[in-house]
Amino acid sequence: MERSEAEQYASWFKALADATRIQIVTLLARSGEPLTVGQIVEAVAVGQSTVSHHLKGLAEVGFVLVEREGSFSRYRLNEECVEAFPSAADVVMGRPAPARSGGGQARGRRRSG
Repeated sequence: MERSEAEQYASWFKALADATRIQIVTLLARSGEPLTVGQIVEAVAVGQSTVSHHLKGLAEVGFVLVEREGSFSRYRLNEECVEAFPSAADVVMGRPAPARSGGGQARGRRRSG
């Protein structure tokens, strides 16, 4: 595995290594629509600044996309990035990556580091 690929996967795993971030990703996945910080705060029962901090981290690795609407933002799951995550886990664990429809790597993600 190339170092750049390992760094990308590490950033994904790090982004999900927090219970609140898992709650946020799950909430966004199940909501089916973009949510505001306020809606997320209500659902995960942590403070607004904590939710904002976690959303920033999730956006940096591409799991979450931000839609700006006037003076507020809505957050939604980046489906392409999330679909690539199981493949990353397979590759890291030495298994062949499952075939994916649409081909190629997920778009909308940023390299960190």
